[in-house]
Amino acid sequence: MKPHSFRPGMAAVILAAFFLFETAPAGAATIVALGASNTYGKGVARGQAYPAQLEAILRAKGANVRVVNAGINGDTTEGMLRRLDQAVPKGTSAVILQPGGNDRRKGSPDRTSEIQSQLSARGIPVIMIPNSSFRGLPHQPDGQHLTPEGYHMLAEQVASQVAGVIGR
Repeated sequence: MKPHSFRPGMAAVILAAFFLFETAPAGAATIVALGASNTYGKGVARGQAYPAQLEAILRAKGANVRVVNAGINGDTTEGMLRRLDQAVPKGTSAVILQPGGNDRRKGSPDRTSEIQSQLSARGIPVIMIPNSSFRGLPHQPDGQHLTPEGYHMLAEQVASQVAGVIGR
């Protein structure tokens, strides 16, 4: 078995997840947004990334929910698979998975189906956000990452799926 290398962003994600789980309202459904830079919200403030906006949208609709941002810039599905147990703790209600394009860019194998299988075995529903979901949304000048408005539009698209999965 290969030793796991420490990634600076991983410590921040684990610490943030711990804080968010500790401060979740009683009975809140916990949703983990797992992905790379478009989950993390590269180029925008933390509150403008789609997971934060999704939480605000769902709460405005009366859902008792906490959305944890487990996105890491530049991550591959292999990296997501390695950190799956830490990023998606016991009691998670659902996972939003956005694999991104780093596998292809970095020549890494696509481990999306393995992530889905492991989550399914744990009884955790998976909501997929395919790369095609970003077409037609406003992007930053790099053409890869969304603007705050684009992340809001993505959060609106995903909100009904999440509400359906958690039954709220």
